[in-house]
Amino acid sequence: MYKKVEVEIGGKAITFETGKLAKQANGSVVVSCGDTMILVTAVAEKTTKNMGFLPLTIEYQERMYAAGRIPGSYFRREIGRPSEKEVLTCRLIDRPLRPLFPAGYMSETQVIITVFSADPEIDPDVLAINGASAALSISNIPWGGPIAAARVGYVDGEYVLNPTRSQLEKSDMDLVVAGTGAAVVMVEGQVGELSEEVVLEGIFFAHQGLLPHLQNRMREEVGTAKREVVEAPVNEALKARVEELAAAGMEKVVTTADKLARGDRYDELKATVLEQVEEELYENESEVFSLLSDFKKRIMRDRIVSKGERLDGRSFEEVRPIACEVGILRRAHGSALFTRGETQAMVISTLGSERDEQHLESLKGDEYRRFMLHYNFPPFCVGEVRFLRGPSRRDIGHGTLARRGIEAVLPKGEDFPYTMRVVSEVLESNGSSSMATVCGSSMALMDAGVPLKAPVSGVAMGLIKEGDKVVVLTDILGDEDHLGDMDFKVVGTGEGITALQMDIKIEGVDRDIMSRALAQARAGRLHILGKMREAIEVSRLEVAEYAPKYISLTINPDKIRDIIGPGGKIIRELSAEYEAKIDVDDDGTVKIFCSNGEAADALTRRIQEITAMPEIGKIYDGLVRTIKDYGAFVEILPGTDGMVHISELAATRVEKVGDILKEGETVKVKVIDIDSRGRIRLSRKAALADNE
Repeated sequence: MYKKVEVEIGGKAITFETGKLAKQANGSVVVSCGDTMILVTAVAEKTTKNMGFLPLTIEYQERMYAAGRIPGSYFRREIGRPSEKEVLTCRLIDRPLRPLFPAGYMSETQVIITVFSADPEIDPDVLAINGASAALSISNIPWGGPIAAARVGYVDGEYVLNPTRSQLEKSDMDLVVAGTGAAVVMVEGQVGELSEEVVLEGIFFAHQGLLPHLQNRMREEVGTAKREVVEAPVNEALKARVEELAAAGMEKVVTTADKLARGDRYDELKATVLEQVEEELYENESEVFSLLSDFKKRIMRDRIVSKGERLDGRSFEEVRPIACEVGILRRAHGSALFTRGETQAMVISTLGSERDEQHLESLKGDEYRRFMLHYNFPPFCVGEVRFLRGPSRRDIGHGTLARRGIEAVLPKGEDFPYTMRVVSEVLESNGSSSMATVCGSSMALMDAGVPLKAPVSGVAMGLIKEGDKVVVLTDILGDEDHLGDMDFKVVGTGEGITALQMDIKIEGVDRDIMSRALAQARAGRLHILGKMREAIEVSRLEVAEYAPKYISLTINPDKIRDIIGPGGKIIRELSAEYEAKIDVDDDGTVKIFCSNGEAADALTRRIQEITAMPEIGKIYDGLVRTIKDYGAFVEILPGTDGMVHISELAATRVEKVGDILKEGETVKVKVIDIDSRGRIRLSRKAALADNE
C-alpha cells in the first residue's frame, strides 16, 4: 500500500514514502528533503537463534552518482570498505535504535540506507536516522520505537533547527539529537567552547523539534502486525540455586577494586558455582553463566544505588588517580603518556607540510583535512588475544570524537601552516580510553610546539537509574559502563564544551538528569586539566627539534617557473639537495619545510637568488657567459643575463672586449638600465667608479 506523508521541521519539508520501492523488504521507506533522497530498508530473518545478543547490523551507503560524480578509485566504483563518513553515520543510526529492541529478540536484523540523491546543502545522516526508525516502525520487526532525530546549530547567538551546510560553516554548534517524544536517547557532535547551559538548551531545543508521532501515523495506516517475541521463561529453581551458591563469593567480586583481580575472582566463582549446581537443573552451561551475570549486575547496581559504594570505592564525583608525562619519545615531534586509573594512552603527534593533508572524497566533493587523529585499541590493552585487523567502527568513532574535541582549539592555517597527525595507542583500558586519548592528544600537540588556544580534557559520565533513584557517576569504569544505563562523554576546555557524545540503554533521559551530568562533567574536566597542567602548562615556544622547520617567503609570480624548472626539474633537485618539501602557490607564496633550520635558511637563500629581480643601480658579481665584438653578456642572477657594451667596460677606450674580459670569469657590474622589454644594460665602468 502506497503512502506519503510530509512534515515541516526547521522550515524544511521532509517527506516519507512507502509502498513504491523495495517492497520485498520487511519495511521500506524513502525519505526526501530538498534534493536529498535516501532509501531505507529493514529486514529480519524469520528464524531466531539464541545467540546471547541482538545480531543487528546497520549499513549506510553513499553512492557517488547521488552527487553526479564518478568515483576516483582505480576501478571507478565505490570500494568495498566504507568511508569514514559512512562508518560514523552507521554508528549514529545504530546507537538510538539498538536499545529499543525487546529483550529476548535475537533474529538477525539488517537496516540498509542508500543515498540516491544528495543535495549539497542537506546532509543525509539525520534523514537516515528518521528513515531507519520509520522502516522499523511499519515493518513486522519487533521494536519499541519510533524515535526521531534533528540537527541543531547555533548561529549569531540563535539556535537553528536542521541547519544547512552553509549555515553550519558559521555555526558554533553542530549537534545531532535523537529521542522519543518524552526523552532524549542520543546526542553527538562538536561545539565551539560553549557553556553547559547553552549546550543543554540546544539539546532540548532540538528535542522539541522531533516529530516521532508522524511515524506512528504511518504505522497505523500501512504498518503490519509485529512478530511475537517469546522470551524464554526464567528457570526459577536454577536462579535460586545459583544465587544461593554465589551470594558470598559475589560480595568478594564486587568489592575487588583491581580490574584483573576482579575478573579472576569472577572466573573462579563461575567455576565453583558450575561445579556445585545440580546438573538436572540446567540444560547447558550458558544458562548458569547468564543467571550469574544477571546476579552480578543486580548486586553491583544495588551497591551503588542503595549503599553509595562504587566498585573501586570512589565517591560518585571522584576521578581516578591521574599521571601525566610528556616528551616520552625522543624522536617523535610530540608525545604524551596519560594514565587515569587502569586506563592508559600513549599519544604521539607528528607535523608535516601541506602536501601531507588527508584527501577525502565524498558527496560534498574533494576535501582536505590538515588535522588527523587516529585511535588504536590493540587486544593486549584488555588482556586479550585476537587477530590484528584494520581500525574497527568503534576505533573510528572514538578517534573522531577526540578529533572533534581538539579541533576547536587548533591554530588557523595561516598562523601555523603545518599538517598535524595524532595517533593514540591505548596501552591499558578500563573505561573511557577515548577521553584518555583527548587528554593525551592535547598534551602531545603542546609538546610538539603546536600553539593550542587552550588545553583540552575529557571525562566519561555514567548513570544508574532504579525507579526514582538516580545516580550520576564521574569517570566510569568499564564494568560501570557495562552495567549502567548511560555513557555520556564530555570534552572541553576550562571555558566550555568542544564535543560530546551520549548513548543510553534505557528509554531516555530528561533535562534534569542531563543537567546534573553536564555540571558534574565540568567539575571532573577541570580537575583533569589541573593534573595535565602539572606536566605541561602551555605549548612549547618552538616546534620540536626533529619537526620540519617552516619558512614562508613571497616571490614575483612571474618567477614561479624559475623555481619549478622544465618538467619540475629544478624543484625536484632543490628538494633532494636540501631534504625539503617545497610548496609553491599561484600567488607567489613559497612554503619551505626542511628537516633542520640550517638547511631551511640555506634553501631560502637559494630560492631568493633564483627568483631575485635585477635592480637598477645595484652592483652584482656577474659571470661572463659570451664575448662579442660589441660587448659581453654577463649572468648577474641565475637565468638572468645583461649586456655590458664595450663602451661600458672601462673609463678609457677599449679596443677589444677580450682585452678586459674572458668567458667564465667573474666580474663586478652595475645595472644602469632595464628597458620596457626587460633587457638589462650593465656597466663595469660604473661599478669600478662606485667602488672607488
